[in-house]
Amino acid sequence: MAGVKEIARRLAALERQLAEVRQDAAAARVLAGAADRALSEAMRALAAQTRALSALRETQREHQQQTQDGFAKATAGMAEITACLQPVINRS
Repeated sequence: MAGVKEIARRLAALERQLAEVRQDAAAARVLAGAADRALSEAMRALAAQTRALSALRETQREHQQQTQDGFAKATAGMAEITACLQPVINRS
């Protein structure tokens, strides 16, 4: 059986290991907190980018509609001009 000195030596080794484990656990908590803050910041940035892209999409839809309306007016105007010129063309 292990003597008192052996048990004391093993106990001291365990106490040192426990101290290291506690330090490692504290460091892990610090790292976890930093990771949580970094993730929160990334999520806020992603949400901001999503809002910006949604606004850009809406602006593009509005511009597309304005362009389509402009072409429709131009087409109608050209049809009107053609109708006005058709009698002149037919006389020739």
